[in-house]
Amino acid sequence: QVQLVESGGGLVQPGGSLRLSCAASGSIFSPNNMGWYRQAPGKQRELVAAISSGGSTNYADSIKGRFTISRDNAKNTVYLQMNSLKPEDTAVYYCKFWKGYYEYWGQGTQVTVSS
Repeated sequence: QVQLVESGGGLVQPGGSLRLSCAASGSIFSPNNMGWYRQAPGKQRELVAAISSGGSTNYADSIKGRFTISRDNAKNTVYLQMNSLKPEDTAVYYCKFWKGYYEYWGQGTQVTVSS
């Protein structure tokens, strides 16, 4: 079992920055993957960024160049640095851990980009 605790969501103005954190605990065995998904009202949940325990990354085209995913394996924590935020980035952001056939989700944190 893996538990995920997220933090860092909130309200930010367009063009601003926000940093999300997700701390994992439990059966954190390598190799594994962690990532961030988001879901806006009336929209399908989509992958934002993912990173493997080895450091390989994958980004959605909509956020390339603005967001950066990273992880600290010693702390079992993944981060999402969000810069140049746009109103269309407004969504609930979910942390995800997966390994093989197993996957676990965080509770979600609201990110609102508004003037």
